[in-house]
Amino acid sequence: MFRVGDNRYDSIEKPVSDIDLTAPEYYFNRELSWLEFNSRVLHEAIDSRTPLLERIKFAAIFSSNLDEYFMVRVAALKQQVEAGVNQRSPDGLTPQQQLAVISDRLHPMVTQQHRYFEQELRPQLLAQGIQLLDYMDLNQEQRFFLQHYFEEQIFPVLTPLAVDPGHPFPHISNLSLSLAVVVQDLETEEEHFARVKVPSVLPRFVLLPQPLQPHLGDRPVIWTGVPLEQVIAHNLEPLFPGMKIQEYHSFRLTRDSDLELTEDDADDLLQAIEQELRKRRIGGSAVRIEINPSMPESIRSTLMEELELTADDVYETEGILCLRDLMPLLSLPLPDLKDLPWTPVIPPRLRRLSELAKENGSPDGEHDFFAIIRKQDILVHHPYYSFSATVEQFIDQAAHDPNVLAIKMTLYRTSGDSPIVNALIAAAENGKQVAVLVELKARFDEENNINWARKLEKVGVHVVYGLVGLKTHTKVVLVVRREDNRIRRYVHIGTGNYNSKTARLYTDLGLLSSHDELGADLTDLFNYLTGYSRQRSYRKLLIAPVNLRDRMVELIRREIHHCRSGSPGRIVAKMNALVDPSLIVTLYEASQAGVQIDLIVRGMCCLRPGIEGVSDRIRVISIVGRFWSTPASSISITMAMRKSLSVVPTGCRATSIGGWRQSPPCSIPRLPKISRKSWGLCWQTTAKLGSCNPMGNTSSVAPLPRMPSKALKKR
Repeated sequence: MFRVGDNRYDSIEKPVSDIDLTAPEYYFNRELSWLEFNSRVLHEAIDSRTPLLERIKFAAIFSSNLDEYFMVRVAALKQQVEAGVNQRSPDGLTPQQQLAVISDRLHPMVTQQHRYFEQELRPQLLAQGIQLLDYMDLNQEQRFFLQHYFEEQIFPVLTPLAVDPGHPFPHISNLSLSLAVVVQDLETEEEHFARVKVPSVLPRFVLLPQPLQPHLGDRPVIWTGVPLEQVIAHNLEPLFPGMKIQEYHSFRLTRDSDLELTEDDADDLLQAIEQELRKRRIGGSAVRIEINPSMPESIRSTLMEELELTADDVYETEGILCLRDLMPLLSLPLPDLKDLPWTPVIPPRLRRLSELAKENGSPDGEHDFFAIIRKQDILVHHPYYSFSATVEQFIDQAAHDPNVLAIKMTLYRTSGDSPIVNALIAAAENGKQVAVLVELKARFDEENNINWARKLEKVGVHVVYGLVGLKTHTKVVLVVRREDNRIRRYVHIGTGNYNSKTARLYTDLGLLSSHDELGADLTDLFNYLTGYSRQRSYRKLLIAPVNLRDRMVELIRREIHHCRSGSPGRIVAKMNALVDPSLIVTLYEASQAGVQIDLIVRGMCCLRPGIEGVSDRIRVISIVGRFWSTPASSISITMAMRKSLSVVPTGCRATSIGGWRQSPPCSIPRLPKISRKSWGLCWQTTAKLGSCNPMGNTSSVAPLPRMPSKALKKR
């Protein structure tokens, strides 16, 4: 059995090779690799095997993903260019070159998305009674209704902003949809430019009442809507009295919205993040503008000049802008156009517990959660196993059990009506010691997490706001309970967020255990998270950035040793992303030594599989489908051994990134099952700290460096 800290294979000599494994030709570009991941999301929207409304969902997710990509990744590259940074990525590209190749790859992809929606998905929606109408196609009665709706509901909210020597070009907020309007003064015949913001506080689509909905023959009409921007555009006269509306064109702006937090200089992390959130609402420099092809060159040039954008930053799209706003269509009562409903099951050992809870509100002593965990660990796989009947019930019972003394937990993202947060509040009110690390730097969830943190603090929960310099991704719970004059610790260690909503959508694994060594490790971990500690060794856990990376490298080297000793070497690993150059080199060395390697990578992958003499024994598969792979893992399912476990979810499709090809596309190999005894040898249970880097090495795999604002020229 190999334990953490066993350096038996650290001295393995590297293969003698004339190949420079750090050469750029052996790496995919990180940013382009992410675009290929999003391309696979778009493929789900195009794939005819996907139910219609699910295809709409994937089209919306594709757009939402791109918004974040521009706000963070593209924005960071642009900052590097402005600051004169010319450091090359592992594949040999400068920041400027990366921006160029991103533009070349992405423009056709966005065109494909919108063209497919307009030409294929929109007609199919119409055939199912879902009508997304253009204002120009409405009859007089429908237009009269929308005019009245505009006067009553929309007009009071609008604020036209003129652009002239007395009115500088207005600030346009991030992700805002706007109308560029050209008007003519009827007295002077001069033309003027103005901007009208489409209010985000109003629904994106104005619904027509049932009597005004166009008939579709024998088919019932389910939903009929008109884009809000079109309703505004065709009723602009009240906004500009005495002016003639010459033309109008819609556009949408994306700005740099990543937090530029200098944590070392922050006296109060909570206050510093709140200040940065206020800046985010305004937005940083512009990074993208979306327009319709019909926008004339004069208006396009004005917008580009005022927003300091180049032609590569302009994305022309047919039809309506921002397809992410189509997501509400998923709530329509059309089950035939959606995936078959999936009801999570309750693990067999917990079914009686669930029945008792329904009968009398509390389990009996023979069937309480803790007694079941004491008998044997429970491994749960969401969304196939019920999140509410496992994780939520575990925390809820701990909150109300009189023998529980303390609950310690990390929260990265959670739902707005979180049962778990309510259970923590109940635990504090019941007099238990409750400590929670709320990660304030969970990107685009910072404000939500601040609200939760304050709510927890009000009831006496000890709240920690994360660690300076690190983002805490780990998802763990520690319950301390008094039993028979002794203290026993129970734990949950999982890959998914403590969020009951996303637990129905993401595939995640979680371990419920009363194992003494795991409990002791989590005690040490929480001491590190909430106090002062330089703990460097743990009994069972691998902690990034403390010992996770070294152990991963050691496991890979073990397989190299097996191959050199005449035994087969095998690695199967599932991860969110693989971008670490030094770890990729180690995997290349393992392939050269004869190790067979299967990598299941959800998103970015910089490793190039299938290169003769370098990576010809490496296969990389990305899985995108109904249930999403976990966005950030805190259990590293790394099986560098000759026995492996399959954790491939059903209802998904696999895409081979390179190397060994799969045929047919859905043919994912089922790996042999392993016994519980073998489980302890091959699974590395990991409480994960660090940035989004899956390997926890914050120095070599940190996100794109952000340039300090004072180092930038006037933006």
